[in-house]
Amino acid sequence: TSRTCAGIIKKNGRKHSTTVYVIREKYVPLSGERVVFMNVKDIKTIGMYGAGTIGGGFAAYFALKGLNVNVYVRSEASKERAIPHIQGPIDSYVKLGLLDDGQKIWEKIKITTDPAEAFTGVYFVQENGAENLEQKHEMVAVMEKYMPVDGIIASSSSGTPVTQIASEAQHPERIIVGHPFNPAYLLPLIEICGGEKTSKEVIEQAREFYKMYDKAPCVLNKEKNGFIANRLMHALWREEIALVSEGVCTMGDADDAWTFGPGIRLAAFGPGMNYELGGGELGIKGCGIKFGAMTNAMFATLSNMDKVPDTWPDKSGDDIIVEKENLPDFIGHTNDKIAAFRDDLIVNVLKMHHKM
Repeated sequence: TSRTCAGIIKKNGRKHSTTVYVIREKYVPLSGERVVFMNVKDIKTIGMYGAGTIGGGFAAYFALKGLNVNVYVRSEASKERAIPHIQGPIDSYVKLGLLDDGQKIWEKIKITTDPAEAFTGVYFVQENGAENLEQKHEMVAVMEKYMPVDGIIASSSSGTPVTQIASEAQHPERIIVGHPFNPAYLLPLIEICGGEKTSKEVIEQAREFYKMYDKAPCVLNKEKNGFIANRLMHALWREEIALVSEGVCTMGDADDAWTFGPGIRLAAFGPGMNYELGGGELGIKGCGIKFGAMTNAMFATLSNMDKVPDTWPDKSGDDIIVEKENLPDFIGHTNDKIAAFRDDLIVNVLKMHHKM
């Protein structure tokens, strides 16, 4: 790898400025030298640390998009478990008409128990391990041992703050959270969050990388528990739990109210844009003026529940059985059939957004 620096040479007794090319077998920044990160447009191979539901889905997705994917797992048993986590999304791509031959994806994927084989020379690695800080530190140490110092580490963490993940790293400036939304092999959302020492360049390079492969990156300007989408989703989920627990409606009716009302609009645009479109000539500003009092009254009665009721697991379990029984036959009544319908709908929406 070459890096450049300014230099001075003497010729015929006179000083001349020049550029000196420093060739290093493995790029290691010199003392005081700022790390220059590789242009993500040049990346042809990425790494996956772990291949559960998220890692397997990511591996299948990026291979579908044409990248070579090195998947690292820690044991032969983990290797065997990883295969169905990758094959499942591949089968979905075939059923959804996004792929003719699943074997073509497998030709882009290499599963290995050797971290050197997985990460050496790899400039972008997506970490998909358990939400355990000690294990996150161990994973970072393994990746840093073999990755180039100017490679980016993106954690799929859904709860562990990136500052904590990077706290024992040799190069915390290259570590971010790149949080997906399930199913990761279809949904484009990636929430990017840097830590206290994350380089702004890394955040921008990661944003560019995900956009290149039809993901939809959203960047947090500061660390926040749950990031963006999970906080929005849990606000909705808390209200549904409260409505059902209070006997206002069944879970099936609450789900239908969302699915056939705001949910369809939100498949096109988020709340902000929908309020802009619904606010008349003044747009979202008009909504604030016209509906401010009503919104305040609604806020005052929304649930402030800070703990899931003890009765909710049994209540929701009973209600979902009824809800599945009442679904139309063209959707189906088993989880496999329902998931297939969901995936087909998602793909059609994504095609409208030119994300698939």
